[in-house]
Amino acid sequence: MPKVIAVLGVGPGLGLSIARRFGREGFTTALVSRTDARHAAYRESLPGITAHTYTADVTDEAQLKAVLDRIAAEAGEIDTVYFGPADATAGPGITPLTEAGAGTLRAPFESLVLPAVRLVEAVLPRMLERGSGSLLFAGGLSGKYPMPMLGSLAPASAALRMYVLTLNAALRETGVYAGTLTIGGLIERGDIHRVFTEQDHGFAVGTLDPDALAEKAWSLYVARDEAEAEFNAMAAV
Repeated sequence: MPKVIAVLGVGPGLGLSIARRFGREGFTTALVSRTDARHAAYRESLPGITAHTYTADVTDEAQLKAVLDRIAAEAGEIDTVYFGPADATAGPGITPLTEAGAGTLRAPFESLVLPAVRLVEAVLPRMLERGSGSLLFAGGLSGKYPMPMLGSLAPASAALRMYVLTLNAALRETGVYAGTLTIGGLIERGDIHRVFTEQDHGFAVGTLDPDALAEKAWSLYVARDEAEAEFNAMAAV
């Protein structure tokens, strides 16, 4: 039976590149996004790759559990999950840390960190039972370096990064792997890249090739000897 990768938060940039890279290795791909508006186009862009598409908001606990159950039932037992949901409209919601209170900081934890933990809670027991599996995450560079322009998003990014790094260490002797792509820059073809470049923000941000990131994700999966891969297109960092 082919292995299955669940790509949670798929978009036209990195998520689709992850699906394509793992699909080239014979994986069945299960693509999950909030709406089905682009699902037909996603499937068409993966010729020769078995691709299932699902609609779910993976930041919602009930929807996340339901879609993981559907994937296991329809595509097969999940070998690998990639967690990379991103909101292209989140930029205007960023608050400088000098103005952010507890309530402001709580929101990114609830939309980013807690869903990641719920995902692990749902899939890890079966992975440990069989002694194999992989958990891949995408995180922001503000989780590693101080980036004041990302203000209220940075603490949640740091928490997610440390969660994955610690999980990697805790799983070292189990046969299960956890790793993170720490990303600083606009991912080409992605929705955030499109939204950002439609406006003049007064500063430039470097771009990253999603296929190169996906290639590194595959290398992490195969080698399993690094917990983190950093991609930095931010000139000031």
